[in-house]
Amino acid sequence: MIGRPHILFFALLPLIAIAADAGPTPSKEGASVRIISPVDGEELDSPVTVVFGLAGMGVAPAGVERAGTGHHHLIIDAPLPPLGQTIPTNDNYRHFGGGQTQVTLDLEPGEHTLQLLLADYKHMPHEPPVYSEVFKIRVR
Repeated sequence: MIGRPHILFFALLPLIAIAADAGPTPSKEGASVRIISPVDGEELDSPVTVVFGLAGMGVAPAGVERAGTGHHHLIIDAPLPPLGQTIPTNDNYRHFGGGQTQVTLDLEPGEHTLQLLLADYKHMPHEPPVYSEVFKIRVR
């Protein structure tokens, strides 16, 4: 026998599917992200602390649907992912779903690229996407 909570769950399944396919979350006009530190072209020792900057929108943890917000993703030594898809999770695409605004990384010696991409509560880039310029750093 199926109880009422189960019936409610099954009744809501189509709405959950529609919400999942609702399309990209809009960004606010003029929103921007940037890497505050290190600076482009800097040569430094590992570990490297990367500080994120955001203007025109707020930070909210992954899973929290709040208009005008998102959370950071740091792209290391890789291109922007496909902007109409969920951002991958691996060593090149780091998620900061807790709302973090900086990270300290152990990076191998050599040249590295860093870029920020803001995403919504579903780890999807906003529309239009909000991403920084690519920074190059050299680790000694």
